[in-house]
Amino acid sequence: MITVGVVMVAYGDEPLLHESVSSVLASRGVDVEVVLVDNGADPAQLDGVRELPGVTVLRPGTNLGFAGGCNLGAAGTGAEVVVLFNCDATMGADTLGRLVEPLADPSVGIATASVRLADDPAVMNSAGNPVHYLGLAWAGGHGRPAAEYAAPGPVSSASGACCAVRHDFWDELGGFDEAYFAYHEDVELSLRCWQRGRSVVYVPDAIALHHYEFHRNPTKTYLLERNRLLTVLTTYSGRSLALLAPALLAQEVAMLAVATAQGWLPAKASGYGWLLRHAGQVWRRHRDVQTQRRRTDRQVLRHLATRFDAGNVDPIPGLRLLNSGSAWYGKAVLPWL
Repeated sequence: MITVGVVMVAYGDEPLLHESVSSVLASRGVDVEVVLVDNGADPAQLDGVRELPGVTVLRPGTNLGFAGGCNLGAAGTGAEVVVLFNCDATMGADTLGRLVEPLADPSVGIATASVRLADDPAVMNSAGNPVHYLGLAWAGGHGRPAAEYAAPGPVSSASGACCAVRHDFWDELGGFDEAYFAYHEDVELSLRCWQRGRSVVYVPDAIALHHYEFHRNPTKTYLLERNRLLTVLTTYSGRSLALLAPALLAQEVAMLAVATAQGWLPAKASGYGWLLRHAGQVWRRHRDVQTQRRRTDRQVLRHLATRFDAGNVDPIPGLRLLNSGSAWYGKAVLPWL
């Protein structure tokens, strides 16, 4: 029986923590343990799960963010497979068994679950996350009927709400980049998985129910924008960045306009400030990522489910015209990447 270490990161008020952990421990067909990282969760809620058999609680003493918390939790398990799972989600008894099955194929690096909305399990939260070539990512299928996402297959990136990776491959990738703190780290990890010559796959019969709240974290807009740019600047080669510069600059102008209209321009500016202050760190990360890749940017883009066109899903209102232009530009430069 395969061993699975489920890493969960708890912060602040986690009213569903006991229910979430209990659902994991009820899994069938796998030998499961839970590594719960306390990033500053309500002590009373932690007390409710601390004594459950199969649960280990790690206390870093500070808030490491989702990225750092997952890295600590993964290092705290010797299981063959690491599963990342949100504390505000639950899973079925067969979910873990089905989620880890594709990992027996050595060409598969990461498996992502069918994450449904807990309030309406017939509706999707994420069927894997599409990634636009300019770095925008969103929850695939969000709000759509789950019946439309019944087929397994490759996806651009996994959802960190419920995904699995073999422990040895997690270590090979180096886990998450802790500079991300939270948000978009699952996109970056997935892109590096594709770069390493493996795929990210969606597993429709591995079902998790997520109590999804987009605005749970007040700094989310800042982190999403900063981390999107960090991903683009580190995962693309220097040649690709040069070729994509016109489209990237056009997108930034559009994003600044949207940020101004919607009132989050200070968060956008703070992201630029962080990148400038940490330019040396960003460059070193870029260098390290590029030396470890086995696929070119062109090869990676050809493998992604969403390359240039955001399709019927406009992830940020007001960017539909930009999406049309960037799709044309991306297809034009693809042969040169």
